[in-house]
Amino acid sequence: MVKKSGRGSLVAVGGGESSDVTEDSIKIFEKFIELAGGENARIVLMTVATDEPKAAEKRYAKIFKRLKFKNFESLNIEDRAESFDEPILEAVRQASGLYFTGGDQLHVTALAGGTPLHELITEKFNNGLTVGGTSAGAMMMSSVTLVSGLSDCAPRLGSVEVVPGINLLKNSVIDTHFSQRGRYGRLLSATAHNPQIIGFGIDERTAMVIENGSFEVVGEGAVTVIDAGNPRHTNLPYIKSDESIGIFDVRLHVLPEGYRYDLERREPVAQTFEKLTAAAANED
Repeated sequence: MVKKSGRGSLVAVGGGESSDVTEDSIKIFEKFIELAGGENARIVLMTVATDEPKAAEKRYAKIFKRLKFKNFESLNIEDRAESFDEPILEAVRQASGLYFTGGDQLHVTALAGGTPLHELITEKFNNGLTVGGTSAGAMMMSSVTLVSGLSDCAPRLGSVEVVPGINLLKNSVIDTHFSQRGRYGRLLSATAHNPQIIGFGIDERTAMVIENGSFEVVGEGAVTVIDAGNPRHTNLPYIKSDESIGIFDVRLHVLPEGYRYDLERREPVAQTFEKLTAAAANED
């Protein structure tokens, strides 16, 4: 088992990376494996979110084979009692990286939240474990987890449902398939209802790679940051359910590949002039 000191890393993916494998998808998995220990990593594929664990295992096995990485196993949980079982806990103890597949994020929070498995993951993450996840497997990482909400609509009171997340990324809510499914309104609704948290919308085949109090964007799309932490006005106390939300002074940032975000300062970090001009030259 590879051991790292200090708090672990997160690789939160916006979905689509296993069903439509592109060079950007491969780049994300290479980064995940690197953070988990490289060729010495021990990866556990967590299929708890999906109703089709065998199919998910086959998809990811193909990706790992393409990367010539063999040291991984799959772990599925179908009943909350299994999150107390010693064989499952031991498999997680021996892992240097966990990767949660997509599916239903409520499966993860309901089957593992508050259990010895959740406690073990938190303990290991605080001591260097790398945790990756896609779609539902990314959404469960935050302190607040979106479990339902309308896409392609304006922010409305009561239009989203949230539950406590696994809380590996504190003071946050994550949404996925973000641009592809028009989820600006529902993420803004979630942050307007919970202004103490920051919203992160991750596009497909795109990842937030979170290390040391900041994240970098990797992949073909962007990460949209919605920060409603200090609004000068909101009409939330005065409207009825399903009425449109009014809110002022929301900060919005759109970060493509290579851009960073300081989670402690709640500020984006622009690329340098040299990197921007080099990227433009490569495209030409």
